Amino acid sequence: MIVRIWTGQVVSDRFEEFCAHLTSQLIPQLGRTDGCLGGELLRSVTEGGHRVLVVSRWRDEEALRGYAGPMWRIRPVCSEGEMCFLAHPPVVTHFMPITAPATL
Repeated sequence: MIVRIWTGQVVSDRFEEFCAHLTSQLIPQLGRTDGCLGGELLRSVTEGGHRVLVVSRWRDEEALRGYAGPMWRIRPVCSEGEMCFLAHPPVVTHFMPITAPATL
């Protein structure tokens, strides 16, 4: 499994609108994408923070390549019109789990 973290700094006056867009469009789309094992949207809790993370889990490199293309390691996926919400271009990072999530 590969964990993909998409990070975006959102323009402050469009933050709520962008989060609504990601919730209604992107997250459901990920759920319908072959090889995606799940995803979630996180927002910064820092005072004045307008950063969002989309954390998605992928079966393997082949699944990520199918979703994000051959440059999946460095190229963020953005749908049409998303860049107008962002203060800077988004970035992506990838991780492989070492341990299973802790259960409480």
